[in-house]
Amino acid sequence: MKTPLRLAVLGPLLALTTAAYAAVAPVAPPAPPALPFTKATVIAGAQFFADHCSACHAVSNLRYNRLATDLGMTKAEIQKTIMFPGGANYLKGMKPAMTQAQAKKWLGLPPPNLSHMARALGPRFLYTYLTSFYWDPKRPSGWNNHVFPNVAMPNILAPWGGIYTKTGKLLVPGRESPAVYHRQVAEVVAFLRYASDPSVFERRALGRYVIGVFVILSILAYLLKKDYWRDIHEKDHDESAPKSSDVAKGKSPKPVTKS
Repeated sequence: MKTPLRLAVLGPLLALTTAAYAAVAPVAPPAPPALPFTKATVIAGAQFFADHCSACHAVSNLRYNRLATDLGMTKAEIQKTIMFPGGANYLKGMKPAMTQAQAKKWLGLPPPNLSHMARALGPRFLYTYLTSFYWDPKRPSGWNNHVFPNVAMPNILAPWGGIYTKTGKLLVPGRESPAVYHRQVAEVVAFLRYASDPSVFERRALGRYVIGVFVILSILAYLLKKDYWRDIHEKDHDESAPKSSDVAKGKSPKPVTKS
């Protein structure tokens, strides 16, 4: 088959294949924004989580008083901005507003505890998962997910980020701009990252002092090494130097053998 004929036959087939793939191919989620992992971002994520996620999900391994200590908040601030579920105990973990019986009745199974989810799956996966929902009328909840197909969880972030089809077409715009929406998602992920490892800020604060101690010990070890070897070199020099009596008798000094 000659080249022009090949192009005439394969060209339309390639175009049709590309168009068909584009119609069904999932849209890659955006890369996570470069948001610092700081106490401020964790506090913002904790407030958003308490307001919109704690109705279903628990973070039972993270106590409210530990949250206040690590993030530099007072008990009054925690009670006002984060302890929204009725009956929450300041000395206990974050429990969902929905009971186990209600979760079983409405959802079939209770939503997972998110205490260690960021450590198990990683912050990047959580961010990608939360930003990968799309409208799917075939699903009971009306939602599906690119990275977690047939997931039971609905897209509770749709009011902020909007509703998209599987191919990325915007059906209903969100109340926030894309930049603000993705920043909010990243803040929630930052809170879940902290919840899975609450000692992270304490370790960072102690880390600089630990490094300082190692630097001081290294300097002392170097000075001790120099002083120790200076004594050895001086001793070798004294032993190798010719004595006055040997010089008078015409004897040559004995060579010093180093072990």
